[in-house]
Amino acid sequence: MIKRVILLVVEGLGVGATDDASTYGDTSCHTLAHLAESAGGLSLPTLESLGLGHVTTIQGVRSMAQPVGCFGRLGFKSKGVDSLVGYWEIAGCVSEEEGRTFPNGYSTAAIAALEAALGHKVVGGRVASGEEALKEFGARHLSDGAPIVWTDGRQTCHVAAHDSVWSGEVLYQRVRESRKALRDAWGMRRLVAHPLIGAVGALRFGPGRKDYAGEPPGQTMLDLLNRASQILIGVGKVGDLFGGRGLTRSVVTSSWSQALDEVSGMFNKVPRGLIFAGLDVIGSDAVNSAAAIEEFDRRLPAFLDQLRPGDLFIITGDHGRDPNKPHAVPTREWVPLLITGPKLAQGVNFGLRPTASDLGQTVVEALKGESLTVGESFLDVLRPG
Repeated sequence: MIKRVILLVVEGLGVGATDDASTYGDTSCHTLAHLAESAGGLSLPTLESLGLGHVTTIQGVRSMAQPVGCFGRLGFKSKGVDSLVGYWEIAGCVSEEEGRTFPNGYSTAAIAALEAALGHKVVGGRVASGEEALKEFGARHLSDGAPIVWTDGRQTCHVAAHDSVWSGEVLYQRVRESRKALRDAWGMRRLVAHPLIGAVGALRFGPGRKDYAGEPPGQTMLDLLNRASQILIGVGKVGDLFGGRGLTRSVVTSSWSQALDEVSGMFNKVPRGLIFAGLDVIGSDAVNSAAAIEEFDRRLPAFLDQLRPGDLFIITGDHGRDPNKPHAVPTREWVPLLITGPKLAQGVNFGLRPTASDLGQTVVEALKGESLTVGESFLDVLRPG
């Protein structure tokens, strides 16, 4: 009997283009394979032992004869590609409409709407990674106080300001209010506030990122498990992406490493329910991302050692972030599904699951909640024969 689920979503953990990737211009994308190529191979012995080598071909990762975990791939039916739709679909809420996109950055009219909502002139507005935006517009931001704005080309708008220009509270207030003004008129479904620190030439992201996204348009596994009186902890940006809905508690973190520290500390404090963590391991730089995913792998044995009978431990992703794609934007890819736990089956191949909602349905069934309206549970195959 499953009493506790630990769900780690490694953001950008793509393992190859989905069948509909051409719709998003992502037919050649494969995040992990391309990260491995950039690094001359990846050393991921723990993920390898869980079955990652059976999911896809990655330089340096073997296909183990007897993996200790169960493995497969999750796809997405939602329209759009970003963390918002990825997390929502994992939780059982499929987004039916993508809405307006901005593949060439924001138009003059969109910039004017942003400036009116923020109450200040801005710099930027193009499709970019965060690092690219800071490098290009950082000096101007510090000299004239205009917040830096960029987009992933879809429905996420990023706004960054140095603490000497806007305090954190001012930044949060203006971005929060702007999301309300821009959501319906411009389809900017998520606005992200980024506090900045450092000086000219060394400007960087500080702690305290906040995502303003509203609530999912339909019910999620969090709603159903809340009704089942389960303990539900969101770690990282999980609380922001779901508007806090259904969660018992949200824990904000400044890095994926700190998020793992928080999860580790919960093993002896949260005896049942769901620990749901978002980990921003893969970023815009291929070398740093390869090193980060290897560091993530090195930290996993400590978590596996803490598992006890009744635990279900899951690793998956929300989309890809192929380093060969310009500006490190989210990419339409399959994501790995790796599951283990004491007294659970080993070596089961889940195959290709067409919707990430299958995972949400499995979690709901495992924790005795009502069924979601989408997704097919695979809990039965996790029980040892």
